[in-house]
Amino acid sequence: MPVIKARTRGKHIVRYITRLDRENVETLFAYAAFLSEPPEYVLNQLIDTLLAKDKEFLAWRDANPGPHTPRSPHHKARTHARRSAIAISAADRAAAPAGASVS
Repeated sequence: MPVIKARTRGKHIVRYITRLDRENVETLFAYAAFLSEPPEYVLNQLIDTLLAKDKEFLAWRDANPGPHTPRSPHHKARTHARRSAIAISAADRAAAPAGASVS
């Protein structure tokens, strides 16, 4: 009998990129093939089932509520780059002679 339960529909999925040990990747894909499910589903179910059994972790979560997901390290850099591009573009338009096109 599989350890992982049947798929639940309607969950919000986010992308998270990580690295795994070579042996774990092989085991992950083998178990996914065994269930006829994608590896992402197997990982989500492992987290749901295994961590739900860790009493110490559950107590810690109760004592430490709130989000624990870090903000993207690239978020600030992208926002800053976008603002800089907008500021440069505005400065170019202001410096351009009347009627000239600025790209």
